[in-house]
Amino acid sequence: MKNSFLQVSINENNPKWEQCNKRSNTLYQRDNGIRSNFERDYTRILHSLAYRRLKHKTQVFYAPQNDHICTRMEHVSHVASVSTTIAKFLGLNVDLTQTIALGHDIGHAPFGHTGEEILNSLIQNQQTEGINQPKKFWHERNSLFFADFIETLQDPNGIEKNLNLTYAVRDGLICHCGEIDQQGLTPRNEPIDLYTIKRPGIIAPYTWEGCVVKISDKIAFLGRDMEDARSYHILDMASYRQLREIVAGTLGFGPEKENITHTNSGVHRSGRAVNTTVLINDMIVDLCQNSSPEKGLSFSEPYFKFIKELKQFSFANIYNNWRLLEFKNYATQILGCIYRTLMKLQEYAKNRRIEQALKYAPNLLKTFTDWLVKYSNYDVERKKTFRYDTLECFDVFNLESYEKCVIEYISGMTDQYAISVFHEIISF
Repeated sequence: MKNSFLQVSINENNPKWEQCNKRSNTLYQRDNGIRSNFERDYTRILHSLAYRRLKHKTQVFYAPQNDHICTRMEHVSHVASVSTTIAKFLGLNVDLTQTIALGHDIGHAPFGHTGEEILNSLIQNQQTEGINQPKKFWHERNSLFFADFIETLQDPNGIEKNLNLTYAVRDGLICHCGEIDQQGLTPRNEPIDLYTIKRPGIIAPYTWEGCVVKISDKIAFLGRDMEDARSYHILDMASYRQLREIVAGTLGFGPEKENITHTNSGVHRSGRAVNTTVLINDMIVDLCQNSSPEKGLSFSEPYFKFIKELKQFSFANIYNNWRLLEFKNYATQILGCIYRTLMKLQEYAKNRRIEQALKYAPNLLKTFTDWLVKYSNYDVERKKTFRYDTLECFDVFNLESYEKCVIEYISGMTDQYAISVFHEIISF
């Protein structure tokens, strides 16, 4: 029902309002009330370097020469579009929803989920003495980390400070995982220390708006990835037949009821294509019609079954396609080489001699040295010459901290930059 969530929207009458608007400190204070706190967070994310780099990061298909294949930034735009439509219809806070959607992937690695898996495997293979808990890289937590500690903006005095986002937005970043199949999604009641969350998908967002983004993430990628798979000729005729059977079997559009055909542009039922726009529209409408504050964000049973089967279909026929597995081998070589190269430099970092060790890779040398100066204790005297607020996330004298420094640096790279420094390393 339209506006059925109006009473639970994050607004001044909601008991969660004060907590949702909390910030840890002050980036700067404007002398006007034109924008809400969430609108301010939106522009802080929009102006961040991590957001800008999303346009050159892979969503699923690595395609630097094809302008029409979905990038990570386009995916973020799809999630923002889907979640805004849902929030507006249900009566939720649109500003908060849009802001969470805009920032949800700022911590994503290069090369999409493949890059995330690679970074995760690299840190698990690195044995660090005295570390009891297993280390893990997951982009939801990394989005929070980038927002809290890496991304900076200049205050009115020209001093760079961290974004200092509101609690509700920060919560939405780390709790946005759309990989979990879940009916009746509802927000949790209590605020928590967000860094106590140990893995993605296990903690519900604090707000209904965060829950909407979580579901919208799934709606967006299921529809768009199918379109790109067709463009890359990933799906063969047998796959189309299987997709047709899923549509017929779960949504009731069988051959005895409607005429179903398949073409390179999608599966068609009675002339209506089951493509990106149709899939996304139908899932949004079904969710809005079947959700309520009492039973949570829910799809109808036929659509929930359809989404699960469509996801299984995508993993079997798209994400595990042999061409994407070859891409994973390619990306593994690139990121692994960069990681191993930088991990060998800890002793040089301790003695402030990175410049001596990386002469053969000038681009990598410049950006990694700048990263060390800004975010670590690599060169305290040089840090004083820059106008940074206290930004010292990493200790180059500690192996675990230095490794995290390397992983975070790599995670911020675009695909193209990772490839370029890889070639610097291996070229003679």
